[in-house]
Amino acid sequence: MEMDDLPEITRAPLAYENKKYLNGPEGRILRILTEYSEPLSRFRRERIQDTVVFFGSARIHSRSDAERELELLEKPGSLQPAPPEQQEKITRARAAAEMARYYEDARRIAYMLTEWSLTLSSKRQRFVVTTGGGPGIMEAANRGAREAGGKTIGLNINLPFEQMPNRYITPDLNFEFHYFFMRKLWFAYLAKALIVFPGGFGTCDEMFEILTLAQTEKLAKKIIVLMYGSEYWNRVLNLQAMADAGTISPLDIHLFKMVDSPEEGFEFLKDGLTKYHLERPPQTKEKDVPEIAETRGQPADARTDKI
Repeated sequence: MEMDDLPEITRAPLAYENKKYLNGPEGRILRILTEYSEPLSRFRRERIQDTVVFFGSARIHSRSDAERELELLEKPGSLQPAPPEQQEKITRARAAAEMARYYEDARRIAYMLTEWSLTLSSKRQRFVVTTGGGPGIMEAANRGAREAGGKTIGLNINLPFEQMPNRYITPDLNFEFHYFFMRKLWFAYLAKALIVFPGGFGTCDEMFEILTLAQTEKLAKKIIVLMYGSEYWNRVLNLQAMADAGTISPLDIHLFKMVDSPEEGFEFLKDGLTKYHLERPPQTKEKDVPEIAETRGQPADARTDKI
């Protein structure tokens, strides 16, 4: 072929616009970096200093929704006796109506916490209610914070069954993650407290990660941990058995506090946040740029990461 017969060649895409590369295996490191740097830029812009994270089941509904569902299943005219599959639905609906109290309690604690945080004198947003961004307990906490007039964060995860963000998240603080471990980093990085409501595998996974960080003192900060609902958690977990077997220290049982009412939970949170994160030596000038958590094991002059 003569050189003059060669076809014209189009411009190659810029590397950062090459979707085939960015979405392929070679682009993984860039995708991971963006799930750090893009949230970081938004937290800076929104002046988020620190968070209080709520964990709990996505399957717990509000009291009104749970009672409405049960009423529909038990309404007059339904088949009596109900066939097995219908009876199973009724049984699950009754359990859902019973568990709905946790939705309302999460909503109440988030409201009280946000209402209190808005009274604090600070250039930055303190103790912002943060959740996994989905339904259930996550929705309840975002909802309570929104009703109190505060900002509230949703760290959603892209799943095959499309967990959609709840409508109570502050739009500019609505995040969508691909990587679970990057999402978990942001749960821990800014958190000053954690409230664990009844939940399943995901809730336990996230709770034990934070407890492990507290147990090993990896973070150079105090994370206050509340487990909400002793009736549920005492049936699900027996941490005393771990201590008795010597697999954890007896002191590790005291890494968290069990509470059973929004008022008790809020007062413990308020006292702990005040003691560990508000009552500190005054600085000559409050920094405009909020600080991110330091980690132990770094040289003192290396602990300079700021949000």
